[in-house]
Amino acid sequence: MSEPPLLDKIIKNVRVVRPHTHTVELLDIGIKDEKFAQITPYINPDQGKEVFDAKNLLGFPGVVDAHMHIGIYQPLDQDAVTESKAAAMGGVTTSLNYIRTGQYYLNKGGSYQDFFPEVLALSTGNFFVDYSYHIAPIASQHIEEIPFLFTEYGITSFKIFMFYGGYGLHGLSNKQNLFLMINKEERYDFAHFEFIMRGITRLMVEYPQAKDTISLSLHCEIAEILNAYTKIVENDSNLTGLHAYSAARPPHSEGLAISIASYLAHETNCVNINLLHLSSRKAIEAALTMQTAFPHINFRREVTVGHLLLDVDTANGTWAKVNPPIRPRADVEYLWQAVINNQIDWIVSDHACCAAEQKISAKDPNNIWLAKSGFGGTEYLLSGVLSEGSKRGMSYNHMAKLLSWNPSRRFGLFTKGDIAIGYDADLVLVDPNESFVVRAAESESQQGYTPFEGMGLTGKVKSTFLRGNLIYSYSHQD
Repeated sequence: MSEPPLLDKIIKNVRVVRPHTHTVELLDIGIKDEKFAQITPYINPDQGKEVFDAKNLLGFPGVVDAHMHIGIYQPLDQDAVTESKAAAMGGVTTSLNYIRTGQYYLNKGGSYQDFFPEVLALSTGNFFVDYSYHIAPIASQHIEEIPFLFTEYGITSFKIFMFYGGYGLHGLSNKQNLFLMINKEERYDFAHFEFIMRGITRLMVEYPQAKDTISLSLHCEIAEILNAYTKIVENDSNLTGLHAYSAARPPHSEGLAISIASYLAHETNCVNINLLHLSSRKAIEAALTMQTAFPHINFRREVTVGHLLLDVDTANGTWAKVNPPIRPRADVEYLWQAVINNQIDWIVSDHACCAAEQKISAKDPNNIWLAKSGFGGTEYLLSGVLSEGSKRGMSYNHMAKLLSWNPSRRFGLFTKGDIAIGYDADLVLVDPNESFVVRAAESESQQGYTPFEGMGLTGKVKSTFLRGNLIYSYSHQD
């Protein structure tokens, strides 16, 4: 009588990419109870209840997209379904989403004790990938709620949008309190940012066992600089489209914000700082200067696939409006050099599904100032990095480190980020030689357009497994 199968699934003939090796090995992978249980050159097919032939495709750890926005422009429960399907299509198995009170998202102010359970209720059963949330303390009462969010929900990641100091999501605002839905006497300013940092430092002191995974992320732009330059640029008829938007939110605004944030982190001993979506040479240089100035701060530096693939001359201009802006090609190449030089810690999508009618004004379709900010792109994250990174000599292992390992470590996802025994069986199979042209019509996203439209990429995601379960297969799309 034959032995019963020991494994739930065997995936044979995988060219395994791991973040800490310098090679790619042809291996079989055994999965049991949603974990990687065996990784070896040969597993007898009789040992598995189910056998899947990977046909010598590359096998990356499931991508951890550490910067997404779900429910910012559409109802959260609906957005979660379509946008997490798009994530799975791109090899993403974990979606980490920024959320805040105020306009957009749930369009509510008040306490996170009331707000966050609603976010979780709208999320439950609607994500096709694993997910969690980063939270922005907007009102002063939210700082007092930081320990509650940690103890009740395990939230260890918090955020500051520095430009909200005098800016709304899309432009100059002298009604900050209405946009953020905070009391008239409150200010979302540098002092508030300092007090957030002090609150996070207190959390680290109170829960030392978690101090390495408690961190603060910052969107670094300075409202006063944006306001002044936007007025200048709007009056300059020589600048239009993405050129105008980049000039209106100039790189030195990023550099200045990074410098201020870093000094406040030093002042408050808030030691784990994530500098989000660095978009320019000046931003990278400021971030590296601050690392030298404050070596005791554990900085992490992030770039997005949008800022790595698009520039101000992209054909799909208005679709590509985002904060901070898409930059000139020289900045794009500087970002890539920083990636290659190991000066960037992770790459993300900053996915924010924004419907076409919110991006393009029917009356004035080329007017960049009327377009909402943000666009989706999680479905092109792995393919974009694989395609453009390979051209620049980036190894597959380095890609796995930036797309999976590094973000999972920072945010305490200790069963994610590698193809290793005992880890969640999150795996994405990729054909590194298959080229394709990006078409929004082929995406699972409800967005309906993409600024990457028409772009040729090499490196096609064929299958995505979440904890051993097949959640996306390209063959089903044919």
